[in-house]
Amino acid sequence: MEKKILLIDDEQDITNLIEVVLKKEGFNEIKKAHSGADGIELCKQYRPDVVVLDVMLPDIDGLEVCKIIRTFSYCSILFLSAKSDDIDKILGLASGGDDYITKPFSPKEVVFRIKAQLRRQQYQTISHETSQQIYRVNDLKVDLEAGRAYKGEKELELTGREFLMLAYFIQNVNHIISKERLYEQVWGEYSSICDNTIMVHIRHLREKIEENPSNPQILITVKGLGYKLRKRDD
Repeated sequence: MEKKILLIDDEQDITNLIEVVLKKEGFNEIKKAHSGADGIELCKQYRPDVVVLDVMLPDIDGLEVCKIIRTFSYCSILFLSAKSDDIDKILGLASGGDDYITKPFSPKEVVFRIKAQLRRQQYQTISHETSQQIYRVNDLKVDLEAGRAYKGEKELELTGREFLMLAYFIQNVNHIISKERLYEQVWGEYSSICDNTIMVHIRHLREKIEENPSNPQILITVKGLGYKLRKRDD
């Protein structure tokens, strides 16, 4: 099935340029919206695999658009923004985004980032013949085929990036995972991700799987080395 891309940006020149480059790379299922409201509605109808979302929209702030999309979709969301400060990137990721690209940018970079997101999504659909599909640690369960995660009987509301992180940790339970390894396995080998990105995603994941996120007992920090998903009886 061909992957579907949704571009949400009020600057039509930008969406047109990205669309041209995407089509040259073999992507033909592309929709465009030029306001936040239209983008939300189109996302509901179109069910894209990846959304490229401008932060500064004329009607609804892009961060708010992202939060609304996250109420009904686990698609990958890539922010476009003229703001390059770390705090702006953190706000974008904290609202549910998966990547953040600052303007001016190369359209080819946007396409590369989209491809990286799609590669990460493939991680959720490993065939039965090549991999176990359901992993359990403590009261956590990750179903790779369904792309769902649970704490006890309750399904966790995870972003696509949070799901990939939890899936990778649970498959490597009790192993220390370095930040560099997370970059490679979850963000993509050539992704330029700052330490704050990892920290934000770890914090939000802890808020969803830990009894006390401020004193984590499952997803722990190993000082100077990285992170580890630990069994309670470890």
